[in-house]
Amino acid sequence: MDIRDFLVDPAGKDWNRLLGYWRPTLPPDATLWFVNLLGEPFLATPDGAVHWLTVGTGTLSAVAPTRETFARLLDQRQNAENWLRISLVGSCRAAGISLGPDECYGFKIPPPLRGKYEVTNLQPTNIYSHYSWLSHMTRQDEIYWTGD
Repeated sequence: MDIRDFLVDPAGKDWNRLLGYWRPTLPPDATLWFVNLLGEPFLATPDGAVHWLTVGTGTLSAVAPTRETFARLLDQRQNAENWLRISLVGSCRAAGISLGPDECYGFKIPPPLRGKYEVTNLQPTNIYSHYSWLSHMTRQDEIYWTGD
């Protein structure tokens, strides 16, 4: 397996703008490491910790204390499956869903509205729209559910 087959090509994208939609959720000193094909960024902090932002739910998870540990954990099939969405990406490709240069697999019905992580609910989506829309939606979902 080549990890690059499951990652968004970072070239030519304004990552400051893209991550800006999520800044309130992200550690303030985090920098982008890579992004899977569902547009989920993995970020590293200066202490080496790796964090995964699941944009569909707006959830930030600390997944490893260092990049080296992350790389070892990624060698475990279940972690690679979860973090890179290997089966889901494979199903999208098998269904003929291909991506353009500024696209990721985006939701027809987003998870906050009970959309599922399945091929029938995914479509090529402009990554800028994807980040903007889901960041606003997950914040609205938090406001709605917490009563703030």
